[in-house]
Amino acid sequence: MSTGEAILPVGVGYGLTIAVGFLFALLMVGITWSLKRYSHEQQTSEEFTTAGRSLKSGLVASSVVSTWTWAATLLQSTSVTYQYGISGALWYAGGACVQIILFATLAIELKRRAPNAHTFLEVVKARYGAITHGVFIVFCCFTNILVTAMLLTGGASVIEFLTGAPTSATVFLFPIGVVIYTLHGGIKATFITDYINTLVFLIIIFSFAFTTYATNDILGSPSQLWQILTNLASERPLSGNAGGSYLTMRSQGGGEFFVINLIGNFGTVFLDNAYYNKAIATSPVHALPGYVMGGLSWFAVPWVTATCMGLAALALEGYPVWPTYPERMLDADVTAGLVLPNAAVAMLGKGGAVATIILAYMAIMSTYSSELISVSSISAYDIYKTYINPKATGKQLMRINYISMTAFALFMGGFATMLYYIGVGMGYLYLLMGVIISSAVVPATLTLVWSGQSWAAATFSPILGFCCSMACWLGTTYATAGEFSVATTGANTPMLVGNVVALLSPFIFIPILTYLPPFKPQNYDWVSMASIRKDDSAEEPFDAPAADETRQLNRAAKTARVLCVVLALCFIILWPMPLFGTGYVFGREFFTGWVVVGIIWLFCSSGVVVFLPLWQSRRTIAHTVKSVWADVTGKGGKRGKPEVMQGQSVSGDVTPARVDEKAEAK
Repeated sequence: MSTGEAILPVGVGYGLTIAVGFLFALLMVGITWSLKRYSHEQQTSEEFTTAGRSLKSGLVASSVVSTWTWAATLLQSTSVTYQYGISGALWYAGGACVQIILFATLAIELKRRAPNAHTFLEVVKARYGAITHGVFIVFCCFTNILVTAMLLTGGASVIEFLTGAPTSATVFLFPIGVVIYTLHGGIKATFITDYINTLVFLIIIFSFAFTTYATNDILGSPSQLWQILTNLASERPLSGNAGGSYLTMRSQGGGEFFVINLIGNFGTVFLDNAYYNKAIATSPVHALPGYVMGGLSWFAVPWVTATCMGLAALALEGYPVWPTYPERMLDADVTAGLVLPNAAVAMLGKGGAVATIILAYMAIMSTYSSELISVSSISAYDIYKTYINPKATGKQLMRINYISMTAFALFMGGFATMLYYIGVGMGYLYLLMGVIISSAVVPATLTLVWSGQSWAAATFSPILGFCCSMACWLGTTYATAGEFSVATTGANTPMLVGNVVALLSPFIFIPILTYLPPFKPQNYDWVSMASIRKDDSAEEPFDAPAADETRQLNRAAKTARVLCVVLALCFIILWPMPLFGTGYVFGREFFTGWVVVGIIWLFCSSGVVVFLPLWQSRRTIAHTVKSVWADVTGKGGKRGKPEVMQGQSVSGDVTPARVDEKAEAK
C-alpha cells in the first residue's frame, strides 16, 4: 500500500470512525424508545429477527440497495473500471444486479413454503435433517465471514490511506457503533439505518458525478472526459481491449471479471442469510416488488460511481492533481480499492477525502449490521434452539443474539487484521468468494423450488463442488505460474476456473446423487417446511397463512419467475453482449448519452428508495410526530395507537390485517 503522506490528520480517521457509529447508535436507541412509548412495541426475539414480517416494498428496496452497496460495490467497481475501462462499470453492475432480481423468486418461494421460518437454514433442517443442516450452516457462515472481511479490509484500507489510522485499529473501531445499534434495535435498526445510509451515499455519488461531468477544471463535461480518454488510448493502448480503447465493452480482462463477478455474487446473495432475513421480514404482498425495485435501483449505484470515478482516475493521473503524480498507482493499491479515494482527492481535495470516508463507512455499516443479524439468527434459532435448548424462551434467545453478535464482531476484527498482515485485500477476497461458497448455490436454490432433489444431493454436492473448485483453482495457479502466492492465486485465470467449477459442478453431482442407484428422488411434499412455528414459545399454535395471502403469494411466484428471468437476460445478454461482440468504441455522442442515461437512472433510483418509503410510512411518521409534540407540550394523555395504526412498525410498514392486505392487493 502507498506510504505517502496522508491527506487528512489521523485524528479525523479515528473521529469519523467512532463518531458516525455512535451517532447512529444514539439514533436507534431513541427510535426504539419511541416505539415502546408510542406504539407499545416490545423487543422479543421474534421481533428482533423478523420485524413482525410486515415491511413494505419501499423500505425493502432501500434496504436492498444499502445492503448490496458494500465497500466492494463502490471501491471494487471503480478499480475494475480503472483496470479495464468503461466495460468494468457495466460488467460489475450487471453481473451483481441479476442475483438480487432473481432472489425475488426465492423470497416468494420462502414465504410460500415456510411462512413462519426465521432463517433459510430452518427450511433446510425441516426438509433434510440435521446433517444437511450442518453443511449449510458452514457454507452460510463462510459467506458471512467473507462478506464482513471484505467490508473491513476495504474500508480500513481507505481510512489508512486517507488519514494514516492503522488498519489493525479501525477494523475493531468500525463495528462498535454498528454492534450497539443492532443489538438495541434488531433487524428494524438495520432497515432504518439502511434507509439513512442510502440517502447519504446517493448524495455523495451525485456530487462525484456532477463534479466529474460539470464542474471539474480538467474534466468538466462528458465530451472533455471522452477526449482525454481517446488521447490516452493513442498514447497508452489498453491491452486486451478493442483498439486499445478505454471506451469499449470489448475487453478480455473485463469479460473474465464479469464471469467471476457473476458467479461469486450468486453465492453472496443466495447463501447469505441476511437476504433471507429481510425476505422473511417483508409483508407477503410487498416481497416481490421490494426486491425487484431494489435490484433495479441498485444497478445505477455501481454503474454511475464506477463510470465517473474510474474513468476520472484514468484521465487525471496524467495531471499534477493526481496524488501519486507522475507515477501510476501500484497494483496492490488498485487491488486494495484505492482508486476511488485517489480520484476523489484529485477532484475535490480534502473535501473529497472526507466524502470518501463517509461513503466507505456508510457502505460498511449497512451491510455489517445485516451480517450481524444473519449470524445472530443462525446462532439463536439454528444452533442454540435446535440442538442445545429446544425449549428456549424468548429471553434466552435474545441473550444468544447479543452474545453471538459481540463474539462475531471481535472475531472479524482479528480475522481482518490477520488478512491485512498477510497481504490479502478486498479485491482478492472478492474474486475468491465464489470459489469457496458457490458450490452450495444450486442445491440451496433447489431446496426451495424442486421437490425431487434427494437428501444425498443436497448434502454432498456442496462439499464435492467445494473440493473440485479448490483443486481446480490451485491446480490452474500452479500450471500457469509455477508457484503459490497472493499474486499468483489471485490472478484472473485461476480465479475464473475456480469460480466456474464451483457454481457448475453441482449440475453434475445433483442428478447423479438423485437418480442413479442407490439414490432416488425425494418427492418432497413441503409439509414439514410449512409446519415451522413462528413464535418463541414452543406451545404457540401453528400460524397458517390466510387463504387470500396464499393466493397473493402463488400469483407473485408466477410473476416473479417470468419477470426475473426477463430482467436478468436484459442485464447480462441483451444489453452488453451486442456491444461486446461488435467491439464498438464509444463515440463522443454515444458516451455522452451513456453518462446521461446513468444519471437519469440514479435519479429514478433515488425516487424509489428515498421518497417511496416516506410516502408509505406517512401515517406512522405523522402519528409519531403528533405524539412527541403532545408530550413536549404536556398534552400527551393516554398513549394508545389510533385505529389506522394497528400493526404498524417504526418503519411505517404495516403488519396488515388480512382485510387490509386484500384491499391493498386490489
